[in-house]
Amino acid sequence: MKIPKLLQAVLVLAFVYFGFIVVFDYILDAVIPSSLLAMYMFFVAAGVFMVFTYDEEGTRELVAPVKAMVEDPSKRLWRNVVFVILPLAVGGGTYMKMLPNFEAPLELRTIHPAPPSTAKIYGKRVNFLKLENPYRKIEKEDPEAFRELVNEGAAVYIENCQYCHGDKLDGNGPYAAGLNPTPLNFQDVGTIAQLQESYLFWRITTGGPGLPKEAAPWISSMPVWQDFLKEDEVWKVILFLYDYTGHRPRSWEHE
Repeated sequence: MKIPKLLQAVLVLAFVYFGFIVVFDYILDAVIPSSLLAMYMFFVAAGVFMVFTYDEEGTRELVAPVKAMVEDPSKRLWRNVVFVILPLAVGGGTYMKMLPNFEAPLELRTIHPAPPSTAKIYGKRVNFLKLENPYRKIEKEDPEAFRELVNEGAAVYIENCQYCHGDKLDGNGPYAAGLNPTPLNFQDVGTIAQLQESYLFWRITTGGPGLPKEAAPWISSMPVWQDFLKEDEVWKVILFLYDYTGHRPRSWEHE
């Protein structure tokens, strides 16, 4: 049985698309940017269209099923079905594209904005190269007191931060769906596990408005928490973030 030319074209496009996915996902084990895939399939579709419409006979054979469905009264049922399904499919695809994505954007989460060497925080000039969490040393000196500090940080976090970053620190809080990009997932080893505590102090206290203008466009909905939290509360929250996720903050190596 001869396969209609329109179906042949669809099968070729499907084969190329899934072949592309298989090669990158399973053979090269590489991430495919959606923009690259869309551009690639556009050129493939254009090439297939040119091949299948090379002459007038091929063009007539390609469009014959579409023309018959639109003009043939006996295919009225199929026509109505297609005219209902096609808009629904386009609308559904558009809706899915517009939904907030809880997976952090790759380009904004793997490259952290560089902090300034100094900044004015809580009314004083802070040197981030020398700044350390004043409570970190208590972890070894007095574990019970340290645990109490972590619990205090947890209370501050639940009261102020979990609405966006989530009660599991996974960036999936009740307000997260309304933010773009969605809040950081602290459970991810690519976030706070890669950073020093001084960096978190800078990002928390200065928020989105404190991001460096020379590195724009950085996008962040983080408020300026130094306007709402005390300095010791910020440090305690940082203790809690690392304790809950099981990560260790990066630190300068000492000989």
